[in-house]
Amino acid sequence: MDVPTRDVDRAIAFYRDVLELPQNPQEPTEFEAGNVTLALWKPEDQGVEFPTRAAHGIALRVEDVAAARAELEAKGVEFVGERDSGVCNMAFFTDPDGNSLILHRRYAPA
Repeated sequence: MDVPTRDVDRAIAFYRDVLELPQNPQEPTEFEAGNVTLALWKPEDQGVEFPTRAAHGIALRVEDVAAARAELEAKGVEFVGERDSGVCNMAFFTDPDGNSLILHRRYAPA
């Protein structure tokens, strides 16, 4: 999944050091999130306008939303809300470029 950024080094530091996602040793702008690869890219370098707001969020599966949220808040991440859908818990935040991210834990069968 492509993740746009205006500052590749800052984005790498966020996904590697704050979210602690596994980084691809051959391609430092790629991070593994379960069976999805998040690929950082700078749209302007390819003549594409930077999107002002993502139309979608990236859900990151965690064992415990509250614990993961507390850990990220201790690292300075600010959350913009949370929700319990009756099937899963979610907490919403953004990366430094404004891309929507969601801590997600399904606790009921589909």
